[in-house]
Amino acid sequence: MSEHPPRLGLTMGDPAGIGPEIILKSLELLRERVAAGELAPVVVGTASCIADAARYLGLQVELTAEPAPAVWPKVRVIEAAAAAAPTPPGKLSAEGGRLAFAAIERAVQLAMAGEIDAIVTAPINKEALNAAGYAYAGHTEILAELTGSKDSCMLLAHDRLMVSHVTTHVALAEVPRRITPERLRRVFELTHRALLDLGIARPRIGVCALNPHAGEGGLFGREDVDVILPVIEEFRARGMAFEGPVPGDTVFVKALGGQFDAVVAMFHDQGHVAVKTLGFAMDPATGRMSALSGVNVTLGLPIIRTSVDHGTAFDIAGKGLANTQSMIEAIEFALRLVTARSHPK
Repeated sequence: MSEHPPRLGLTMGDPAGIGPEIILKSLELLRERVAAGELAPVVVGTASCIADAARYLGLQVELTAEPAPAVWPKVRVIEAAAAAAPTPPGKLSAEGGRLAFAAIERAVQLAMAGEIDAIVTAPINKEALNAAGYAYAGHTEILAELTGSKDSCMLLAHDRLMVSHVTTHVALAEVPRRITPERLRRVFELTHRALLDLGIARPRIGVCALNPHAGEGGLFGREDVDVILPVIEEFRARGMAFEGPVPGDTVFVKALGGQFDAVVAMFHDQGHVAVKTLGFAMDPATGRMSALSGVNVTLGLPIIRTSVDHGTAFDIAGKGLANTQSMIEAIEFALRLVTARSHPK
């Protein structure tokens, strides 16, 4: 058993977005569990930005830099960088991108040094990051570089559906060139390992086809027959329960029907649309999101990282309207992975 409760570093995300808000609201909701010693969260970011969020939410919190676990209304903050300019809610800025990157960088340092057990990230804005001089497509790419990991992959999870991705933030025209046997093997291995870590003794994994009807025997493209199928057969020969390529219009239905424990998608929207259609809901009367369920996990890193499955929501930042559902789920998923890593099977 660990000598301490799981230590989770919650990165604040872009301070002009809803990240600080959903972190504070989540810490308030988790206060009894923190007090009971089930987890020890710490916010990694900029204390002044967290204080600003508390003020507009009307929350009476006490920010502390003390290393001991903080029980609400105390909030422990590890300062990643001081603000050099205001970052008002809903306003995209290079300063917001700089502070968001500093929080991620500091959290990675802490995790790599063993000072925290996992990172849970609030949303960042790619345009703000790039304005600050950080040319990354998103969290996955930042974390891969900071940890020296060449072949990580993204997994999205909502309730019974888990979907890993062979490619993510690339143009659709580039996808077929990136679906190589080497990349497929890596994503298959990472997905299988993640399911084992989550306690699934014999994972059943459906592999989504790239082309409509899995290429229809080559009529709609040869990738499914010539590239994807041989790798599936390799893994089946090793005794693993991989099936496919399964057409994209049925693979998720089969997963929800209990035939698969996870699905491997070939590109970003193929997997994201399925998960977000299930996990997100919009109130037709207000046009606002009424549900934001889903977790983003980066597989293949030397550290544990989970994240919310939504963006910075600049349109509602500073209004106290942000939904904590995805943040709470990301924290729960991180706790599961920390426990699994502490008790390997």
